[in-house]
Amino acid sequence: MPPLSRPKTNRWRVRPAEQRAILLTGDLFVSVLALLGGLYFWAQKDAWLQKFSLDFLSQRVEFWFFLLPLIWMVFLVELYDLHRAKNLRQTTVGIALAALAGVLFYALIYLVSPKNSLPRWGIGFFLLFASILTFFWRLVYIQIFTAQAFLRRVLVIGAGSAGETIAQAYKDLVPQPFLLVGFMDDDPLKAGKEVLGFPILAANDRLLEMIETEAITEIIIAVSGRMQGATFQAILDAQERGVEVVPMPSMYEELLGRVPIHHLESDWLIRSFLDQARAGGIYEASKRLFDILCGLIGLAICLLIYPVVAVLILLESGRPVMYRQVRSGKGYKPYLIIKFRTMHQDAEKDGKVQITQEKDSRITRFGNFLRRTHIDELPQFWNVLNGEMSVVGPRAERPELIAEYQKEIPFYRARLLVKPGITGWAQVNYGYSATVEQTNIKIEFDLYYIKHRNFLMDLLIILRTMTQIIGFRGR
Repeated sequence: MPPLSRPKTNRWRVRPAEQRAILLTGDLFVSVLALLGGLYFWAQKDAWLQKFSLDFLSQRVEFWFFLLPLIWMVFLVELYDLHRAKNLRQTTVGIALAALAGVLFYALIYLVSPKNSLPRWGIGFFLLFASILTFFWRLVYIQIFTAQAFLRRVLVIGAGSAGETIAQAYKDLVPQPFLLVGFMDDDPLKAGKEVLGFPILAANDRLLEMIETEAITEIIIAVSGRMQGATFQAILDAQERGVEVVPMPSMYEELLGRVPIHHLESDWLIRSFLDQARAGGIYEASKRLFDILCGLIGLAICLLIYPVVAVLILLESGRPVMYRQVRSGKGYKPYLIIKFRTMHQDAEKDGKVQITQEKDSRITRFGNFLRRTHIDELPQFWNVLNGEMSVVGPRAERPELIAEYQKEIPFYRARLLVKPGITGWAQVNYGYSATVEQTNIKIEFDLYYIKHRNFLMDLLIILRTMTQIIGFRGR
C-alpha cells in the first residue's frame, strides 16, 4: 500500500477522548431538540386541552420527562465505541436498538403504572425525533471524521513482529481510525520492503525528515529489542515538536480494547499490570455493595420467572432444571456455579471436559433462547450474594481448562486476580472461544478490564449487556 498524499492540514488531530466528547455533545444537543419537538407535538395533540405554553409544561409535564435526553444517551452506549461510531451500518443498527429499548422500557413501566398516568404521545414523539435527529447527526460525524483531512497520520518505529501485529490490528478495523503511513526500521535487510502492504520508508536516523515529509502526527514505538541512543533522541526531538509518541501496547489497547499478551516484556506483569490494576478500597467497597444490591434484584427476578422457565425446561428435556458445576474463583478458589440448564443431560457423557462452541448441538432449543437473553445466568446472582462472583468480571472458568490454558497462554492466571463475573468486558466484545487462539483474544479483553477497571467501566459493561439482551445477542 503506497503512502497516502500529504494532507493540506498541518498535523491536525482529534484524539479519541476528544472525539468521544464531540459525540456526547452532539448527541445531547440533538436529544434536547428531540425533547422540544416531542413536547411541542404532544401539546398540539392535546390542543383541545391546552396548547404548548409554560402552563402546559408546568401542569402536564412531570420532571422525569426532561431526563429523557440522558436516558436516550444511555441507550446509545454501544455507539460511544469510536470504531462503531464511524461505521454506518453499526450506527444504524445501534440507533434502531436504542429506539427499541426505549419502547420496551416504556412498555414495562406502563404496565405497572396507574392508567393514563404516562404520556404516550410525548414519549412516542420523543423517540421518533431522537432516532431521526441522532441518525443524521451521526451521519455528519461519520462524514467528517472519516475524511482524510481529519485523520491522524501515524508512523510505526520497528518493522518486526510487534509492528506487524499493530499493522494487522489496524487493517482489520473498518473504518480505519487513522492513516498508517508506513514503517521505520534500522535493519538494512528490510530497506525498501513492505509489511502487510505498508512501506518501510527509511532507517530510524531519518525519522525527523520523514515526520516533516509525511506530516506525521503520531509515532507508534514497536521496537522489541534494545533501542539505539540516536533513535531514542530522535523520538524525543519529535515529541518536542508536538508529535504524539505512543508505545505499541497502548495503541493496541486503544484500537482493540485488549492487552497484547504476546508482545509484552517479561516483567510487564510486575511493572505495569499489577501497579495499574490495583483497585482502590472505595471502588472495591462500592462494587461489593453494588453486587449485593444487584444480587437481591437478580434473585427476585429469578424467583418470579422460575416457574415458567422450569416448566419449559422440563417439557423439552426433562430434569434437572438447574445446572451446577465447579468453577475457579478469585485466587483459583473453587466454588459451585448455579445456572438454568441449557444443554441436554448427557452433554459430557464420556466424562471429558468439552468447550461450548457457537451453534453447539448439545444446546436445547429453549436453552438457546435462555442463553441469548442471558436468562440462564440469573441463578448466578446467588453466587454474587455469597461473594464468590461479581456482577462484572472475567467469565468463570472450569479448573481443568485453566490448567490447560495456562500452559499455552501468557499471563492466563492473571485473570484470577479478580472475582469472575456474570458479564464482563470479554463477554460483551467477543463470542465463543472454542480454540486456544480464540481464548487468547478473550484473555486479552479480560486483562484489559483488570488493568482499567473502575465503576464507570462496570456500568458501561452492564449497559452493553442490556443492549445485547434486547437484541437477543447473548452468548
